[in-house]
Amino acid sequence: MDSDRIIVFFAELSTKGKNIMDFIRLLGKNIKTALKDFPLLSYEIKKDHIYILLNGTPYEEVKEKLSKVPGILSFSHAKAVAKDIEAIKEESLELYRRSGAKTFKANCRRVDKDFPLHSDEVNRHIGGKILSSCPESKVDVHHPELMIHVMIRKEGCFVYGIKDKGIGGYPLGIAGKALMLISGGIDSPVAAYLMMKRGVKLEMVHFAAPPYTSDRVIDKIHDLLHVLNDYQSDIKLYIVPFTALEKKVYELAGPSYCVTVMRRMMMRISCALAYQHNDLVLATGESIGQVASQTLYSVKVIEEACSLPMMRPLCTYDKTEIIDLAKKIRTYDISIRPYEDCCTIFTLKDPVTHPKMEKVEEIEKAYDFTSMVKECVRNVKVEHIVKEEKEAF
Repeated sequence: MDSDRIIVFFAELSTKGKNIMDFIRLLGKNIKTALKDFPLLSYEIKKDHIYILLNGTPYEEVKEKLSKVPGILSFSHAKAVAKDIEAIKEESLELYRRSGAKTFKANCRRVDKDFPLHSDEVNRHIGGKILSSCPESKVDVHHPELMIHVMIRKEGCFVYGIKDKGIGGYPLGIAGKALMLISGGIDSPVAAYLMMKRGVKLEMVHFAAPPYTSDRVIDKIHDLLHVLNDYQSDIKLYIVPFTALEKKVYELAGPSYCVTVMRRMMMRISCALAYQHNDLVLATGESIGQVASQTLYSVKVIEEACSLPMMRPLCTYDKTEIIDLAKKIRTYDISIRPYEDCCTIFTLKDPVTHPKMEKVEEIEKAYDFTSMVKECVRNVKVEHIVKEEKEAF
């Protein structure tokens, strides 16, 4: 048995009852996908954790990729030792010495009840060994610099220190598939990350308006999705040619109602794409009241054009919270590049914040928008975004 391994602890899977093994198997599959560049690794999937045997692979190289797999609460670099108190004491002492810590606490979890010593007894043995071997050491039961974890199970005994944090949530794909509206702004990539964290696999739709928007907007979208590839290794992107429809909306709706009607057209196109590709819901980066189209009055009128449920993971976040999260997941610097998307190409004077459904219906009856919506859907460009490459098909 290889002694050098990673123990992966799950996030919310303990709440899943009889379905727990479906979650764990999918999490194991997603971990293997995330770590496919490390061929020496091997895996053992258990009911309440997963072992990753390093087989000579440096832990630090694996750590960064593993930290971005949805469904992982934490993981630790562990050593497997004999189920013998002397072996446990020696490895605990070595762990303490390697850490450079001055204070410590031992924390034994004795799952194998056939082991002759109780957890508290193991803790006392470890403490006595370290205190006698390292006179400068101290036990701190409240705020130790090093927590020495010992897990005694039927299949072996494992000693580890630091628990590296995962992102939590559910395994990607366990909650189904959604279509995410993505612009080049700050909000939608953050919303996408939060959806992925909850186990939702995403496809993306972007509304492009050339020549009013630069080709660099698409490059910006690609770069954002490559960052999100850290959490979902392959992402399908639908690019909708929106220029003609947007111009017609602006012509008929004017600057005050343009955004409301335009967003309704986006909902219709997105729903059509979602039905074609078996996406269960739509998702956006909207936050309540952040702009005119995101007041509750606007949301109600816009969503009436949508025939699928709408997810808004950022609805209660303020802008500061969204920016902080964007910086954390490394999308912020890309999002603030000064390339405009289709929502910013026209001058909008006093956009309505309390739109009237009667006015919207009047505008939409003035022209055959249905044929234009269908034309947009027919001419969608599809791209497949994977880590470190951009492929169209």
